Amino acid sequence: MRAKDGALNSFRVYARDYGMELSDRQLELFGLYLNELMRWNEKMNLTGLKNPERIVIELFLDSLIPGPVIPREGSLLDAGSGAGFPGLPLKILHPALEVYLLESREKRVSFLRQVVRLTGLTGIDVIQGRIERDSQAFPLDCFRLVTARAFAPFPQTLRWCSPILCSGGMLICYLGEHGPETLAENRMLMEEESLEVQDVLPYSLPGKKGMRHAVILKRMPQRH
Repeated sequence: MRAKDGALNSFRVYARDYGMELSDRQLELFGLYLNELMRWNEKMNLTGLKNPERIVIELFLDSLIPGPVIPREGSLLDAGSGAGFPGLPLKILHPALEVYLLESREKRVSFLRQVVRLTGLTGIDVIQGRIERDSQAFPLDCFRLVTARAFAPFPQTLRWCSPILCSGGMLICYLGEHGPETLAENRMLMEEESLEVQDVLPYSLPGKKGMRHAVILKRMPQRH
């Protein structure tokens, strides 16, 4: 337990360094999430990370990087949510967001629903399905925010996520070291999908080498 407490205290300091002030209640929610993630991880492979310090840095903190520059309310669909990243951390950071965690694998859906129950979070729902084939079952016609982290190759992410973005909505992608090159290579596809780059956030994570990039793309009104 001590290692987890130390990891959470470090997480609060790291979040502050990246422009986010976490309340005691938010830290408590992240603690519940961390405990449950580590408990389930003993039975199924939710994440290859076992050390609580690495989990809070490489999963929690990484998910929150766009937090200071995205809207604090409105609808958010987390495509291919997996163990809840980045949708759950962003919901804890911005409680007014209306979050939908989309995940196809039944065991992970069970895990996500358990975390939602355990934390008592409201305004969050878990949907079992795939973005490319189940959009007719989504509760909304379009979303103000769509997040994609470790989801699919970037071109595929653009094709699948763009159609469910509201006009003026944001697609948040977590790209690695070669983020700017990836954007340049897919410039024409972004134009085809009515997306333009709104923000590129270069960052590094504590204890990890190399730069990463969180990219925010905006859905432009389609030309007729």
